[in-house]
Amino acid sequence: MKRQFYLLAGLTSLALGSIGIILPLLPTVPFMILAAFCFANSSPRLEAWLVDHHVFGHHIRNWRERRAITRRGKWAATVAFAVSCGLALLFVKLPWNLVPIAAALISGSWIWTRNEPDPAKLPVQPPSHKE
Repeated sequence: MKRQFYLLAGLTSLALGSIGIILPLLPTVPFMILAAFCFANSSPRLEAWLVDHHVFGHHIRNWRERRAITRRGKWAATVAFAVSCGLALLFVKLPWNLVPIAAALISGSWIWTRNEPDPAKLPVQPPSHKE
């Protein structure tokens, strides 16, 4: 029963992370990290696939090894928070709805307290062909 729960939670996280690729305000990498955790408790094959994934694998390994988030990831999350809060301010009734917006901003800022990965362990980017 526990294994099936983790498998279902992992598949749900994978689906939400996949939707986040298209919807800019839904986070992708945190859902992939959660999916990898769930698959570690339910499906070693799916966990290995996700940890070795060419796009998400290094984010998962950085989190597992050092609880690290890249600076680019931190900035992307900060911009997404700012856009979300800006949109919320446009569409919510004030002043009481400021409480969840403030809570989101405060709780989201914790990412800046996380480690950054060792630059030597970051994946090598192919050279750009700008001419």
